[in-house]
Amino acid sequence: MPTKKITIATDAGHTLEGSLELPTGLVRGAALFAHCFTCTKQSRAAVSVSRALAKEGIACLRFDFTGLGGSEGEFGRAGFATDVADLVAAAEELLDRFAQPILLVGHSLGGAAVLAAADDLGFDKVAAIATIGAPSDVPHVLQRIDGDLEAIRKEGEGEVTIGGRDFALSRDFLEKVENTDLLEEVARLKRPLLFLHSPTDDVVGIENASALFRAAKHPKSFVSLEGADHLLLNDADAHFAASVIASWAGRYIPMSEDWPMPEDGVVVKTGHGKFGTEVHTRTHRFVADEPTSYGGDDTGPTPYDLLNAALGTCTAMTMKMYADKKGWPLEGVTVEVIHERNHKDECDHVEAMEEGRQMQALNRKIELHGDDLDEDQRRRIIEIADKCPVHRTLEGELHVHTVVQADRD
Repeated sequence: MPTKKITIATDAGHTLEGSLELPTGLVRGAALFAHCFTCTKQSRAAVSVSRALAKEGIACLRFDFTGLGGSEGEFGRAGFATDVADLVAAAEELLDRFAQPILLVGHSLGGAAVLAAADDLGFDKVAAIATIGAPSDVPHVLQRIDGDLEAIRKEGEGEVTIGGRDFALSRDFLEKVENTDLLEEVARLKRPLLFLHSPTDDVVGIENASALFRAAKHPKSFVSLEGADHLLLNDADAHFAASVIASWAGRYIPMSEDWPMPEDGVVVKTGHGKFGTEVHTRTHRFVADEPTSYGGDDTGPTPYDLLNAALGTCTAMTMKMYADKKGWPLEGVTVEVIHERNHKDECDHVEAMEEGRQMQALNRKIELHGDDLDEDQRRRIIEIADKCPVHRTLEGELHVHTVVQADRD
């Protein structure tokens, strides 16, 4: 996916660093991802979910909270209230950029933060909210801190260890974490909610998801991440969570940009990637791209993939249609098509050609499936392959006519 670096100004006077994952094709919505406690925007969950959403046409901004990753400020003096303020600042950046309600997604304490931030943002700016492994009470996070918290309360500051990393925490940090009633916040939300949680999560227990779900109003949904760890370190778990959120969010994210399906043929339009192009047929849409080795983002088939597919699919359909009409026991067809750019150099049957013209070829390999087919049936089915409409078009007298249309913008 195309990734754009974003800098976000906060009311506290420092900046946050973010990465905006953009769809290769059209942008159909926008989302904001909040990472887990002491993680960064580079966590596996943050990257997987953000890119999965972008693949579904939803631009997603992942960013570092105050004092973490590439963001300025002091983490140990921030606290949960600062995380919420950071989220509001990042959300306003997205709202200014895309001018429509956004999806909020949060992992662990980031999940608690998006639930709390929705109220501060205003419900007209939030389309839906999804959380992954979120705690139902914010003070739960203090259980993950190794250090003398009572000494910090008395002395005002002290050293602690969180997830193997050393931090200096202030009394203000602890107070900001402790003075949040998250379930009360959730009960006020009037937006679609999705809670994803693993019943085997040994950091934030499944009872947290139950409490959040009970407090929430409809429409609300729960998805079990059975077998996943809290940080979603297994790629399969992260990708599953990402795909569920992306699919669910499509129901609630309004379309920010679109253009109609054509009445005939196809229409293509460039998107945010270097080569990525959205393709619309009369009833379908998808993205075509170039591989990373050619400078693309590899988010869809290449133009020659589509050319090969046109011949391969038409070949298979024609043979299957012919066999079905004859009532022959053809169970299926496998067609492999490879494009050969310099066919003249590879064969000795090419007739004299006009100077400067290049001879190319599509090499097709066909496999018929069906043990009950006799040899005559196999031979006749293979013969019909050359009569498929795309084959005839490619080998016929084909002209391409171009009309330059004035920019409608």
